Amino acid sequence: MTEKTKLISPRLPRGFEDRTPGDIAAVGQMIETIRKVYERYGFDPVETPLLELTETLGKFLPDTDRPNAGVFSLQDDDEQWMSLRYDLTAPLARYFAENFETLPKPYRSYRQGYVFRNEKPGPGRFRQFMQFDADTVGAPGPEADAEMCMMMADVMDALGLAGKYVVRVNNRKVLDGVLEAAGVTSDAQKLGVLRAVDKLDKFGPEGVKLLLGAGRKDESGDFTKGAGLNDEQAGVVLDYVAGKPPADNAGVAELAVMQTLFDAAGYDADKIKIDPSVVRGLEYYTGPVFEIELTFKVQNEKGQDVVFGSVGGGGRYDGLVSRFRREPVPATGFSIGVSRLANALKLTGNLGSKEPVGPVVVLVMDKDQTARYQAMVAELRQAGIRAEMFLGSTKNFGKQVSYADKRNSPAVIIEGSQEREQGILQVKDLVAGKQASEGITDNAKWKAARPGQFEIKREDLVSAIQKLLNQQ
Repeated sequence: MTEKTKLISPRLPRGFEDRTPGDIAAVGQMIETIRKVYERYGFDPVETPLLELTETLGKFLPDTDRPNAGVFSLQDDDEQWMSLRYDLTAPLARYFAENFETLPKPYRSYRQGYVFRNEKPGPGRFRQFMQFDADTVGAPGPEADAEMCMMMADVMDALGLAGKYVVRVNNRKVLDGVLEAAGVTSDAQKLGVLRAVDKLDKFGPEGVKLLLGAGRKDESGDFTKGAGLNDEQAGVVLDYVAGKPPADNAGVAELAVMQTLFDAAGYDADKIKIDPSVVRGLEYYTGPVFEIELTFKVQNEKGQDVVFGSVGGGGRYDGLVSRFRREPVPATGFSIGVSRLANALKLTGNLGSKEPVGPVVVLVMDKDQTARYQAMVAELRQAGIRAEMFLGSTKNFGKQVSYADKRNSPAVIIEGSQEREQGILQVKDLVAGKQASEGITDNAKWKAARPGQFEIKREDLVSAIQKLLNQQ
């Protein structure tokens, strides 16, 4: 007796997901809307490979001594380490530096695609996810940063989220000035202070004060260790949180320029506002930072009402391109988390969730007539109509119609021997049939009504189907 071959379990690795035609169509529509806004601002597309040489991704890797920690890496046959890109900005820096002599400066581009993180997956946290970025490389002034913020606001408006978001803006130079004024010098304390400031919206000034000192205990009794500042140091930070930035600070001056531009272009504080609690990337950002926050309420896993939160962000990163060139190269940009934004649009009813319309299906009633059926399909396709001939093994009429239903087909074409002799076709309108079936519960009535089915001349196939599709 031969041992049965062991079957492989059909399953995905953790942190990855499949996408259905409906998901792809809905996200594609959202991406097209974003793309139109980017291009309206004068940005052009560029596409870089999924794999980059690991050394070009640079110090922002989670652990450069272990290429597979934080990113997915492999070694080429020439012993060069390559890694799947973990964002779209590091590849842009490499592309700009490599093509420095031929690219216009400033260089304005947008990119959309998947990025990969070799991290522990969790709820809503994937190892492969899509981003949609826009960047300006070679523009040193805050005007370029202000334009990014305005473009983020216009994207949200175009997606139907007006009144449900705010673009929050701050500047790392201001934060660095506060840390210097407070006498905070160690990296650990700097990180602790910035984390405390980041919690302003969540815990308020009192909560921030606790996190700047010894720490904070929440309602469940969990204790979060604080930054360990003394009262005088904490006072400097709390003054900043209360709206008193350090004097003679370059970041304050840049924010003032940006605010002037927002006002001139008609973006009020309901859309874009200066917010001292915005904190991003310790080593990465060098100037203005910004993020898009959706302000409507959703329920978390505990059933509590919480603000949806951030769906994208960015800022000025003047040090990234300079790794490839000796002269300083200023840059600014932002990234939208496509999956997270799509989820937000679903919740607000601004993302289509319907399956795309499938093809018209020509049923195979007689196997020896497949050439006739194929000719019908060819006529429909030449007229720009999605169509296919049923290619399954069954001749069963009901199963073929069931297949068309699963394909979300708008109609099926039926030609049996009787129709062929008369030079006619039967067209079954599956959309009308579904609508009519909702009001018919008796099978006899169903057969008598023959909902959504009508007869056409064979030569009228294309015009009849075009008319039907226009009416659906």
